[in-house]
Amino acid sequence: MPEEKEESKAASVSDGDKKKKDEEEYEKICYVCRRPEHVAGPMVSMPVGMNLCHDCMQKAFDSVSQGGFDLSKIQNMPYMNLNLSDLGNLNPQDIEIPNRQKIKKRAGKEPKPELDQKDIPAPHIIKQKLDDYIIGQEQAKKVISVAVYNHYKRVYLSAAAKEAEGEVQIEKSNILMIGPTGSGKTYLVKTLAKLLDVPLAIADATSLTEAGYIGDDIESVISKLLSAAGNDVEKAERGIVFIDEIDKIAKKKSTSSRDVSGESVQQELLKLLEGSTVEVPVGSNQKNALTPMTSVSTENILFICGGAFPDMEDIIKERLKEKSSMGFSAELKDEHEKDSNILTKVTNEDLRKFGMIPEFLGRLPITVTLESLGRDLMIRVLKEPKNAILKQYKKLLEMDEVNLVFEDEALEWIAEEALKKKTGARALRAIIESFMLDIMYEIPKDANIGSVVITRAYLDKNGGPFIQMRG
Repeated sequence: MPEEKEESKAASVSDGDKKKKDEEEYEKICYVCRRPEHVAGPMVSMPVGMNLCHDCMQKAFDSVSQGGFDLSKIQNMPYMNLNLSDLGNLNPQDIEIPNRQKIKKRAGKEPKPELDQKDIPAPHIIKQKLDDYIIGQEQAKKVISVAVYNHYKRVYLSAAAKEAEGEVQIEKSNILMIGPTGSGKTYLVKTLAKLLDVPLAIADATSLTEAGYIGDDIESVISKLLSAAGNDVEKAERGIVFIDEIDKIAKKKSTSSRDVSGESVQQELLKLLEGSTVEVPVGSNQKNALTPMTSVSTENILFICGGAFPDMEDIIKERLKEKSSMGFSAELKDEHEKDSNILTKVTNEDLRKFGMIPEFLGRLPITVTLESLGRDLMIRVLKEPKNAILKQYKKLLEMDEVNLVFEDEALEWIAEEALKKKTGARALRAIIESFMLDIMYEIPKDANIGSVVITRAYLDKNGGPFIQMRG
């Protein structure tokens, strides 16, 4: 009996030491807004290991005193309907709080890095880095490199001398990217954000609707950026927002019904593109009584809008045909029919005719057009970028000590098949996945295989890959 008492005493002491060590090493996280202690401040510890920050506690009390609603109906607070006196009789280990998290305490308050002009890479350096990942699109990379360089110089100037008397105020330059599907719009922006080490939020314009209707509000775009910045407002205010499928919010031709996902969304986006302060929830993408709010300024956020703009070619051709006339210097009407890169001739007049309102286009002064990928570019996309698809498969087979080789004729076959699908570079992975399935399945079976050569005959299903054994 004394031995059992000593063992239980030793166990309780070890548990106490472990709990004390956890408290010293880890910091608490608010159960509602998910903010750590160093962001939200001291926590109020509730039964069964649930912690709440003062903001969420205050919002809970305000909600009860004003509306008198039952907190047990709130999804994020499943234990508020329990009698707290009864919880004392329960074993905390028997009650599991979902999404429980721990994060290590910071050694000390880290000073917030200030933007230095030396940290802003020059346009030619930005383009050189983009060249490692993106093939072709030379003009687009050049325009974006200059636009991004000028934008962050503007951010530096505004941070260095805010409202200085006599200081030249540089206007914001957002970017509109136009290019066919699979030409690399989203990948270009992702690579750019990675190279600049700034937070990036990618939003889909098709889900945006006017405030008060089913769908995402315009502020949800900034909520995503704040989340990508780890809820650091200062970091988010220097980030990049990419709004994809921007052509889907074009003004509808029919005016019989309210256009809540078209022209109205363009009008709502004006304040963000121009630069304003918006209230967004912290740690959540939904506004409710219990979610703390914070203010984010969009003045220094770079907005890049991208879209495929289908049928834009027809609008441009129609405009160019109207200008043709008779005579020696006249342009032929069918001259533009076979132009594969006619999108480079797009103007604001064409975009307005497509359905974009003038106020929206005025806040996107830089227009970048991306070329459609031909066969030669497709082959280069397959093998030249740092993370090319072929390099990825070679790396996978290298782990099995197998060398993977693609014949030039095989690459031409893959590029030709991708062009038939008319989905740009996106088709390449789907094609390679289909014929690499059997190889990836069979190779690990035999440890004596040394190399595999993918031939055109194998892709045409007239033969098999050339396999060479070790030794």
